[in-house]
Amino acid sequence: MKVFWDERQRAHAPAFFMLRGTRMTNFEVEARADALLALCREAGLAIHAPSDPSPLDAVREVHADDYLAFLRDGHAAWAAIPGAAPEIVPNCHPAPEMIEDGARVPPHIMGQAGWYTYDTSVPIGPKTWEAALASAACAVAAADEAAAGRSAYALCRPPGHHAYPRRAAAHCLINNAAVAAERLRAAGAARVGVLDIDCHHGNGTQHIFWRRDDVRTVSVHGDPASCYPWYVGHASERGAGPGAGCNLNLPLPRGTGDEVWMRAVRAGLRALQGCDALVVSLGLDAHRDEPLGYLGVGDDGYARAGEAIRAHGLPCAIVQEGGYNTESIGRLLGRFMQGLQG
Repeated sequence: MKVFWDERQRAHAPAFFMLRGTRMTNFEVEARADALLALCREAGLAIHAPSDPSPLDAVREVHADDYLAFLRDGHAAWAAIPGAAPEIVPNCHPAPEMIEDGARVPPHIMGQAGWYTYDTSVPIGPKTWEAALASAACAVAAADEAAAGRSAYALCRPPGHHAYPRRAAAHCLINNAAVAAERLRAAGAARVGVLDIDCHHGNGTQHIFWRRDDVRTVSVHGDPASCYPWYVGHASERGAGPGAGCNLNLPLPRGTGDEVWMRAVRAGLRALQGCDALVVSLGLDAHRDEPLGYLGVGDDGYARAGEAIRAHGLPCAIVQEGGYNTESIGRLLGRFMQGLQG
């Protein structure tokens, strides 16, 4: 199995993070990639740079041009503000009432910072755009492998499943899983399935395909009643218009262990039967040792998830999402790969 990684992804070095009102060190650190790369090398997996390092056309299939321009150019405008912090971090966001009353994108970077982000957990630095585009390039490369009948792993950092077409959120800037799904559609897959097993609901992915029936989305995650992203991810959210019934959320209570989690993963895979291609949003943060832990999945759970995906019978583009305990994520990726490869 090929692994895709681009060294430019190291350039993203977010510092700002706030949890429960307390300023903390950001969890989305370069050491995450080092831990995952070390496992890949130890397992004898071939690591490749993506052939197209700047897949803008593929990214534009998912994200709006004005948003991408903000990601590309925003930091330079931000840095020109007297007294600005090293990273773009908004201090306000447009409320739904403002949008209902006709709110529009402000010309000033301070207003754009709030317009184009969902929360304060996605600080944007001088090299963030470069790293995010390189991350998306890995997802495109993995999708091309899957389209050719071979599963592949995209070591995406920064991750992507919380990102909306015009909004970054929770470490995520470009929705890599959605980019991979669109790439598989373009390669001829009539219907693509996305299975998200990150601890947190794939809200961005859900929204992107909410009104479509050519991409089915399934997310297994912590109950948003008490887990990020708080407002969506409920079982009642099934899609709309042509996409009605094509979105499945399987929210789970705090402390869910392997057995209940695996029942949900298998139910998600059953819902994706009939799809021609598969994207897996692989979050390693459902594990019981996560710093932002909510679910209580063990090492064996990840091995069993890999086995279940292998039994599903489709080559897949595996896209890395969360997982922030650098002491355990390499081991967990290894267990997942063991199950996936048999």
